[in-house]
Amino acid sequence: MNKRITPPVRLGSYPPADVTFLLKDLSRVSLERATEERERAIQSGVHYSEMLPVEYQPTAQYIELFHETLQQSAGKVALAVAVVSEIIVARRGKGAVLVSLARAGTPIGVLIRRYIAEIYGWEFPHYSISIIRGKGIDENAILYILQQHGQDADLQFIDGWTGKGAIRKVLIEACDRLHRKYGIRLNDDLAVLADPGHCSGTFGTREDYLIPSACLNSTVSGLMSRTVLRDDLIGPDEFHGAKFYKEWLDTDQSNVFIDSISPYFAGAAAEARRSAMDMLDSPPEITWQGLRDIQNIQQTFGIEDINLVKPGVGETTRVLLRRVPWKILVDTMDNPNLRHILLLAEDRGVPVEVFPGMTYSCCGIIKPLKGESE
Repeated sequence: MNKRITPPVRLGSYPPADVTFLLKDLSRVSLERATEERERAIQSGVHYSEMLPVEYQPTAQYIELFHETLQQSAGKVALAVAVVSEIIVARRGKGAVLVSLARAGTPIGVLIRRYIAEIYGWEFPHYSISIIRGKGIDENAILYILQQHGQDADLQFIDGWTGKGAIRKVLIEACDRLHRKYGIRLNDDLAVLADPGHCSGTFGTREDYLIPSACLNSTVSGLMSRTVLRDDLIGPDEFHGAKFYKEWLDTDQSNVFIDSISPYFAGAAAEARRSAMDMLDSPPEITWQGLRDIQNIQQTFGIEDINLVKPGVGETTRVLLRRVPWKILVDTMDNPNLRHILLLAEDRGVPVEVFPGMTYSCCGIIKPLKGESE
């Protein structure tokens, strides 16, 4: 493996010690397309990673809800961070390299790194890299990490939450491919804060609740866009790309999010250690139940493309922020985790239906555009 990867440029609004983004800066490139136009392009076969949504600029009411949710759930999020961190520490020891999947994984990776530094005094390296459904992981980013930390570096992949488990599958396939192509053996375990899809063995909770970082887009993810992969923009030896929205530094909530949760770590550590030990002694079953629920929804509503069904609070939020929603399914209307979902749905005029019996609190269904007149 002789390929030498050029070091990254400094990106994002987090302190440099918190995370290194292994991404090519595409800030000067015009990639955003209006929601309807982008939806039509995706459903007609253009890959979602070839363009960006126009970032939703939240209303004052919505930002207020973000802060309120953050205040109410900070202790709960801190406990989930602590549990998943304790599992990582018990399994990996001192030598792990944290690798979060951009962008939903990045704030969670920063929190895990902060927890381990505070409780154990270990300063784990933390990188944020791109992984794209249908295209795989950024191999140059992986090669760069191994270049920095040795061929035997113990990489711990991190994401925010699970939905159908699509990214979990992409990660498994990517690790197989890296082994076949370069002889690199990586552990494909994916640590997540919440695993309502029941497809990960390393998680803080399986409850489908609102992780406040799912409320916002770049302004809670270091001001970074979604990742982009297009042959005319990314060379064979370059990292996948992303935009750094420096112009929104004044409204950035990324460090507010981290700093609101970190003070709860010390108080959560003892309970987290007990929960982690229980999970290590009796590993939770990976059943992919969430995927079965989605297949049931697909059948019930006659939806051909499973990618139009987005389960869980985090994914439903994304549907409302940057896709063209058809309807929102909720387990019950009085679920306290769904206040922001109901607010966004009302704001956008999207119908909400009760659909009991899901492992998820809610599910967003994207409007199928095929068959509509152009």
